[in-house]
Amino acid sequence: MENSIYSSYIKQILRYPLMSFEEEIEHSKLIHKGDNNAKMRLVQANLRLVVNIAKKYENPYVSIMDLIQEGNIGLLSAAGKYHYSYKTRFSTYAYAWISQAITRFLQTKVSAIMLPNRKEELLRKIRTEQSRLFQYLGHDPSYAEIAESLGISLKDVKESLACSYSVVSINSGDKDENGACLCDLIPDNHFTPEGAMMEEIDKQEVHEMVEKLPSMEKSVIFNRFNFAHDENVKTLRQLGDQLGVSAETVRQVEIRALRHLRTNYKNSEEYRHA
Repeated sequence: MENSIYSSYIKQILRYPLMSFEEEIEHSKLIHKGDNNAKMRLVQANLRLVVNIAKKYENPYVSIMDLIQEGNIGLLSAAGKYHYSYKTRFSTYAYAWISQAITRFLQTKVSAIMLPNRKEELLRKIRTEQSRLFQYLGHDPSYAEIAESLGISLKDVKESLACSYSVVSINSGDKDENGACLCDLIPDNHFTPEGAMMEEIDKQEVHEMVEKLPSMEKSVIFNRFNFAHDENVKTLRQLGDQLGVSAETVRQVEIRALRHLRTNYKNSEEYRHA
């Protein structure tokens, strides 16, 4: 499927004639006068350049058509910024823009989350058609235009493109003038000083209530709920061997201890609000 799409794309772009240096200069003058048709002709004449550059970055983890699509975006940017006074061929100027667009895609746009094969194939098909329609229409195609061109539902187009996203580390990126990076700018809506204080008070109250339990119940609760923060929590059998009783006895003691704790906690809440 991928090879057939690529072959079809190559046949299509070979129809666009190449430009001479003089033609590039003339088109650049028209572009800076606001002629979008001249800009599109300059882009079409250099689509083969994008393919040649994309091949250098080809790898098993990304579709060649995805690389070409990103390279075409760089080519479009170059066409808008190229000036006839540079006295250099447009291909020489555009090379850096195309390479930058592709490498940026490889660094930040390749999904770190694998999609199902059928979803990945549909997404690749949609993005390829998106690129083709952009070149044909001269503007970013709508979801409806993509769906109509591919003969699929609008829902499939929206759901597939929703799977195309960037994954970046919250510790990455340039820091701002205050030295803060992305992770410093994300608000923590779960932490509050008041909440932390109340949590600490609750812990102290639980410890105090456990300390008041009978010796056997206190030992079971401390071990079963790992108050000592041991690496491995003891099982009922292990704790029973330690205390010299059966595993079932430990389970019954634990149930009785938790019942006492709930009762004591309820009484303390009623006393607090009295």
